[in-house]
Amino acid sequence: MNMPDAAVAIGLLGIAAAVAALALGLALAAFAAARRLRAQCAALESNLAALGREIGMAASINARTGSRVKRIEQEYSDVADRIETLESRGPQGSFDGAIDSARRGADPGKLTQQFGLSRSEAELVARLHGHENPA
Repeated sequence: MNMPDAAVAIGLLGIAAAVAALALGLALAAFAAARRLRAQCAALESNLAALGREIGMAASINARTGSRVKRIEQEYSDVADRIETLESRGPQGSFDGAIDSARRGADPGKLTQQFGLSRSEAELVARLHGHENPA
């Protein structure tokens, strides 16, 4: 081998070594990036599991709240009707009419039906203004 061929061979070996070092550096960088991605994936999976648990708890709370609202609606379904009746009868008109009816002998049931009074209101009007207790 002559000198120029040896120089070319050494140059090629140097280039090959540089390419190998570059490839090794790229492989190490890729390996580090893959490790970071695995760690991020694990953290995301953990967060996703925690989020799933929180959604489950929120759904459970929502279901219980819905049940409570339905129960309250059932227990107080007549309140809106009662308020509407009270508002429609005016402040004194129903009581005046109920008093007149009680004086004519109407019983509490009829006063409740006819004038929208509550049972206790009708009983009070009948006691105070009925035939048995003239006022």
